[in-house]
Amino acid sequence: MAKPVSRPSKRGGSSIFAGVLIGLIVGAVLAVGVALWATGVNPFASTKVKAPAPAPVAVAPAVPDTAPSFDFYKVLPGGVPEERPQAAAPAPRLYLQAGAFHSPTDADNLKAQLAMLGLEAAIHTADVPGKGILHRVRLGPFGAMDDVDNTRKRLAQNNIPVTLVREEPPLQETP
Repeated sequence: MAKPVSRPSKRGGSSIFAGVLIGLIVGAVLAVGVALWATGVNPFASTKVKAPAPAPVAVAPAVPDTAPSFDFYKVLPGGVPEERPQAAAPAPRLYLQAGAFHSPTDADNLKAQLAMLGLEAAIHTADVPGKGILHRVRLGPFGAMDDVDNTRKRLAQNNIPVTLVREEPPLQETP
């Protein structure tokens, strides 16, 4: 016996659309309800407020107020400033340069050798006129000369020559 053939319904696409539409409406209503509950606003509460009876007001004669006197230099606590104090010059940054190489591979090798000693180095790449691109291996910046001396002694024990580099920070203009 042959099986009956089922035909696809024509309403298959519209039922999905109706479900999505109903879901969106229910979600929007729930979102508004949660927002009103969280803020404590009741849109259905009566907003009529009974105004109290006006109290009698005594009318004072119109007297013009004197305008306040703003003398800028008298208002300042120290009077007129004579001259702005100059900011102290920033301290120079101290680095120890362990090498400068044309090849970045050589610079990486020296940086790895310093890392094996427990020292953190950085590679600064610069275009030096007349010499080309140099990859400088530097340690620092150091805050005090004692730190520089301790690190220099440690590197000398491992036969790594270094050069002290003093870098002046750029001066910032004051307005």
